[in-house]
Parts: sequence; structure tokens; C-alpha cells
Amino acid sequence: MKGSAALAPCPSSPNCVSTLATDDGHAIAPFRYRKARAEAKEVLKDAIRSMPRTKLVEEEDAYLHYEFTSLLLRFVDDVEFVLDDETKTIHFRSASRTGYGDFGVNRQRMEEIRRLVAVKV
Repeated sequence: MKGSAALAPCPSSPNCVSTLATDDGHAIAPFRYRKARAEAKEVLKDAIRSMPRTKLVEEEDAYLHYEFTSLLLRFVDDVEFVLDDETKTIHFRSASRTGYGDFGVNRQRMEEIRRLVAVKV
């Protein structure tokens, strides 16, 4: 099983956000959950299924890896989640595979997912 240490650090470019980052440009708050981990993971998966152009790439007990593809230029972003049952925290990293900037897309996406799951987990 992957732990939050499995989330790679963000590169220096401004096209990545991570709950493990410590600098303002990349740092973002994790999600908290109250339910059992398996239930929280299903809520998270349901929220992501409701979003366009997503593909589940890998799934383990406490880990999810998705690809999000942009509409126009078909850029792929990798989004990973680690559910830490000890602290009831969902850590995540969302990063563009290519390019330098992302116009805040990764941060906006993660805040949208936060809104979709906040009251349900």
C-alpha cells in the first residue's frame, strides 16, 4: 500500500499543487473525512466520475491515481490521492505532465473536488 510519502514532490514549475508541499505556490489543504476509509474513497470516486474527461489509472486500498485530460489541447494532468486512516486525511497531488504554467487549473480542480466531497465524507 502506498503512503503519503508515495506522492512525489511538486517540481519548481507552477503547474502542481500538493498537500505535502510547504511553499505557498504549491501547498493546498488536504481533505478530511469522518466515514470509514472505504466509504470515503467511494465518495471521492463518485465525485470524480461526475467530472468530464477522467480516467482511473490505478487503485489500491488507500490510493487512487487519475488522469484528467483537458478539452481543447488534450493535456493530461495526473491526480493522486492517498487516504490516511490514522489521521482521517486525504492527501493529494495534482500536476500537469507537460508545460510550465497551468493558469491555476490544478488548484481549481482540487477545490472543486473538495466542494463535491466536503459534506459527504
